[in-house]
Amino acid sequence: MKKKRTTIEKEVVIVGGGPSGLATAACLKVLSITNIAILERENCICSLWKKRTYDRLHLHLHKNLCSLPHMPYPSNSPSYVPRSGVVDYLDSYAKRFDVRPTFNSDVQKVGFDEEEGRWRVVVGTGEEVVEYMARFVVVASGENVEGVVPEVKGLEGFGGEVLHSSQYRSGKECEGKDVLVVGCGNSGMEIACDLAESGARTSIVVRSPVLPSLASVRGSEVRFVDGKTLQFDVIVFATGYKRTVKNWLKVSDDGYLIDDDGMAKQEFPNHWKGMNGLYCAGLKRRGFYGSSEDALNIANDINNLLKLRETLSSEQK
Repeated sequence: MKKKRTTIEKEVVIVGGGPSGLATAACLKVLSITNIAILERENCICSLWKKRTYDRLHLHLHKNLCSLPHMPYPSNSPSYVPRSGVVDYLDSYAKRFDVRPTFNSDVQKVGFDEEEGRWRVVVGTGEEVVEYMARFVVVASGENVEGVVPEVKGLEGFGGEVLHSSQYRSGKECEGKDVLVVGCGNSGMEIACDLAESGARTSIVVRSPVLPSLASVRGSEVRFVDGKTLQFDVIVFATGYKRTVKNWLKVSDDGYLIDDDGMAKQEFPNHWKGMNGLYCAGLKRRGFYGSSEDALNIANDINNLLKLRETLSSEQK
């Protein structure tokens, strides 16, 4: 069957409906730039916060450093907002600025058309493909896209349950069980604490000795690199995420903007702007504050370029 292909013209296409995408869209709308599309592969905004975070998660920084542009957190919210409060805030933010992403839009390819002088953004691989043509593209697909689980010999045959931190919700499900947490970043330490407080017998693997690195898994037995073995019911991998932007951003010389790890390549504060109207937001490991700064910079830059184009067009008439 022949594929149905639809072409949509937009001034700006934003890839990602998380905090960075919402912030960029809001900043553009404040400047009366409304011919935009926000493409989100999930069925909701901010899916990481809504679907892949544990219940006890709180902001690790004060709320004043975690609000998005043009809308602070409510004055009566706690200084370190819990997950539920962050989700409510993000929903309210999208509603206030009338940010309406196109959901279930899995971007397959983004490339610059030299002849047209515009970006082609291809969504979908089935019978219906949508192609967006845009003067500007903002990569706001996030730092935490796909969970990373390291290769461990025998892990596929583990006799218990294996989770990535994005699948973990509450330690209550592990009460009375022997649980191994792998990784000691913010997520690993909070999950280990949550498990311990919930009655699980908790161990943690870090790169500096508490328990040494995993060597192999056999049944429910985990062997560590020092030869020690222990039995576990559950293994939680708090081992981070990887980005997928390089899978779909097809630019021959894109190294000026995105590195091989899917993060902004250039040094702060000049990391957010590429060539030919390509930008990135929230890809410098600077949290909500960094996303907000990027969004403001991008929106102002696009606004200035549009005004310049108007001026040049008027002078030619």
